[in-house]
Amino acid sequence: MKQVFFIDESGPPLGHMILAFGAYLGGFDGNFLWNRIGAEYPSSVPVWTLRLVPALCGSLCIPLAYLLLLELGCSHTAALGAALLLLLENSLIVQSRFMLLESVLIFFLLLSLLSYLKFHNSPSSSRVRSAWLLLTGASCACAVGVKYMGLFSYILLLAVAAVHTWQMIGDQALGHGRVLWQCVCRAVCLLAVPMLSYLLYFYVHLSLLYRSGPHDQMMTSAFQASLEGGLSRITQGQPLEVAYGSQVTLRSAANQPIPCWLHSHKVNYPIRYENGRGSSHQQQVTCYPFKDVNNWWIIKDPGKQDLVVSSPPRPVRHGDVVQLLHGMTSRFLNSHDVAAPMSPHAQEVSGYVDFNVSMPTQNLWRVDISNREAESEVWKTILSDVRLIHVNTSAVLKLSGASLPDWGYRQLEVVCDKNYKGYHSSGGWTVEEHRYGTSQEQKERELELHSPTHIDINRNLTFMAKFLELQWKMLTVKQEESEHKYSSSPLEWVTMDTNIAYWLHSSSNAQIHLIGNPVSWGVASLCLSAYLLLALLYLLRRRRALKDIPDEAWSQFVLSGVVCVGGWAVNYLPFFLMEKTLFLYHYLPAHTFLLLLIPVILEHLHTHLLRSVSHKRALSVCVLAGLTSVYLSYRTFTPLTYGTPELSAQELASLRWRDSWDILYRHR
Repeated sequence: MKQVFFIDESGPPLGHMILAFGAYLGGFDGNFLWNRIGAEYPSSVPVWTLRLVPALCGSLCIPLAYLLLLELGCSHTAALGAALLLLLENSLIVQSRFMLLESVLIFFLLLSLLSYLKFHNSPSSSRVRSAWLLLTGASCACAVGVKYMGLFSYILLLAVAAVHTWQMIGDQALGHGRVLWQCVCRAVCLLAVPMLSYLLYFYVHLSLLYRSGPHDQMMTSAFQASLEGGLSRITQGQPLEVAYGSQVTLRSAANQPIPCWLHSHKVNYPIRYENGRGSSHQQQVTCYPFKDVNNWWIIKDPGKQDLVVSSPPRPVRHGDVVQLLHGMTSRFLNSHDVAAPMSPHAQEVSGYVDFNVSMPTQNLWRVDISNREAESEVWKTILSDVRLIHVNTSAVLKLSGASLPDWGYRQLEVVCDKNYKGYHSSGGWTVEEHRYGTSQEQKERELELHSPTHIDINRNLTFMAKFLELQWKMLTVKQEESEHKYSSSPLEWVTMDTNIAYWLHSSSNAQIHLIGNPVSWGVASLCLSAYLLLALLYLLRRRRALKDIPDEAWSQFVLSGVVCVGGWAVNYLPFFLMEKTLFLYHYLPAHTFLLLLIPVILEHLHTHLLRSVSHKRALSVCVLAGLTSVYLSYRTFTPLTYGTPELSAQELASLRWRDSWDILYRHR
């Protein structure tokens, strides 16, 4: 709401924009810190409109489930059963009542599958057939735009569409022109529309969030400079081309463990380290994670003594050999065959001090512009990604990532690595702050370092450059590994061995927990096993030319499995590969597809496997008893779903059906 830039590693910006739109409708001005779970909202926060979209999407999932099962070839009774199962699922109700995005994601997943099946099942002469295909692409884009997990369901849908398209191509009843037209339409609607929509979400996102924010440091200097405030206030009007005599700060292209700048100070390395190894005892060179006057360096021509920019300025180009002089201490950046303090396999980097001990200066560096477009590329402020290669040893100046001990003030270690191959962000450096030096004397230069001059240069990033950088950061940023009280592993989700407390009343036992309906949760897992066993049995028997069910019923069984079991798999199995803190709510999209599988399996048993009337009646009685149990289970846990009515300590204790559930209560 304040149009401040941020990064959320959980997914693209569409979900947050949807919530922000609800806040905008409610007149929210953004003046509330969402930094404490369970904090009471002031009257200025329009809670109703913020929760409106998730609640609406959660409600619409019910009719979508009904219509989806009809398109899978199920009866109205089975479709009604699926809708009831979603309606009585406590976890889906809880998740849709808060400002959370799972219900929005599930809505778009179901809508995309329904739209595609509507398109596939519609006669070719239908006028609305193309509209269903277009809605499919738009829904897929929305699902991916809400959370990255939507990408796996999108890939599943593309696989189904590819199979259907391949079958259409082999249909001899269709002419060549019609087949070509159908292929083009599917490519446009299922590939081009989602891609363009995805780009549109980021375009709107970056257009709205144009102000500097707390996540700026994760981005490159060029990205930061494109935002209003923050770094742009410092870098606005800086010279574009780095010249001999330029005064610069060099930021590491690596953002891990934290962003930092090449730094030196009037402290030398210890003569000997704690492990007994010796050092050069020269001036320390580190990477410092804060803005500081000791981050300034002067680009010097080795063949001249001048420390000021000539007129006209003589730019530094790719391949040039330079010296880097520390602005405040006048020590040259140096490296030599001495082991680095924390990384003994690499060379030490220092500010050269001549102790007359047969350790000659080795302070020449070759400029290698990694993102150059030509061999004569000029070194540019913010835009150029540069490697500094030590001329004497061919080692690359890089951030090792290790922290120095107390003698190094816990700053980050900088080394020279001879084994550096290819390109890695740890070896890249970007000129962030830059001015043309005008003072030759040290005292005058120190004053100049505190009062930069500006030359107006405009260097706005294009949208695609910002999009690609932001996309890469969102995909690669690592969440700090932390153990949360309610975090869980994917193996615990299937049996619901965990829960999450969403709200606790400050003085009573009223509370809201993310706990699913235990009955439907267990039945869903059983139906998953039943489907897999049936599918394996059918495949083996059909391999032996034994067809237990008609081909039409087999096709329906396979398509239902691809949608329901496939939907469960692509929304569940990827979490086993993710290195992030996980919670039970991550399982809800997968669990939704398992709920849809229950009526599919039951109707298949009733229609194709049970022959006698008595067996079918027995199954009907079991289904009725199961639905009753689902409803009773739903009613039992409604106090934890809606937070009302308040229960006594004994009543809350009776709801702890699993010892692993964490339900809090106060004894009175």
